[in-house]
Amino acid sequence: MTIHKSVLLKESIEGLNLKKGSVAVDATLGGGGHSDEILKIIGGGGKLIAIDQDSQAIDGFRKRLPGEGGNVITVKDNFANLQNILAELGIGKVDAILADLGYSSIQLEDPAVGMSFLQDAPLDMRLDREGGLTARKIVNEYTQGEIARILKNYGEERFAGIIAKRIADRRKIKPIETTHELVGIINDAIPERFQHGKIHPATKTFQALRIETNKELEMLDKFVPQAIDALEVGGRLAIISFHSLEDRIVKNIYRENAKGCICPADFPICQCGRKAKIRIITKKPVIPTEDELGGNPRSRSAKLRICEKIQG
Repeated sequence: MTIHKSVLLKESIEGLNLKKGSVAVDATLGGGGHSDEILKIIGGGGKLIAIDQDSQAIDGFRKRLPGEGGNVITVKDNFANLQNILAELGIGKVDAILADLGYSSIQLEDPAVGMSFLQDAPLDMRLDREGGLTARKIVNEYTQGEIARILKNYGEERFAGIIAKRIADRRKIKPIETTHELVGIINDAIPERFQHGKIHPATKTFQALRIETNKELEMLDKFVPQAIDALEVGGRLAIISFHSLEDRIVKNIYRENAKGCICPADFPICQCGRKAKIRIITKKPVIPTEDELGGNPRSRSAKLRICEKIQG
């Protein structure tokens, strides 16, 4: 049985500054580890809204909470729809929001999903099993140029062009159906001397395909401003990212919302009226300790950024 270890659990929960009776959102329920800790703090008088687009994550959490209907509400949806989710629930502002952008061990190791290159599985990669776009569709139907763009932009893959060409050549013979078929194509494309680094040669390609399949960066770009707006004054938002593309989006939106007056320096009185919405709690991102890295190698790229709402 796969056991999921929540990354930066202590740091993220402490950073949310939760109290008894707080109203909190776990925007990416996953294995439920962060939600479990939130519930311990907010108690029966608090409320937790747990969101995930993966129905298996929702179902697994519900089974652990037979008394749902009290202080826990689970919602199967994408966190990019946070504003609508809260409105439909009749909830105005909340005290804390957490988003862990990584995949749970359960998702990575589920052979039906095909997220990982470590086991042979159908090329799917959808978090929402009702979604229409799959990794199989991308590698078999996108143009060679589109595949190269995705691998370069979302995977920062230096061999994006040659991998895309090998994919296009192979699918002329037969459709590419499984993760191991794709790994074989990648291994053939990348020169031997570059295949023995710190990460597996397929890592960046699989990252890029997961991002495209689930539109992850677009959804994150929509989510973060909504999350800031949904906070009560004094409420906190904590986001754990796992690669530079995610972290850059979070960092830039935090910075934009932490800006006050943008008038020229020689204006004696502010004319723009702009005031900062948040203050950034983590001047530098929090990263896993050596102890956590030893017990959970998947946490190695995690970065936690926290902000606090200072005005509506």
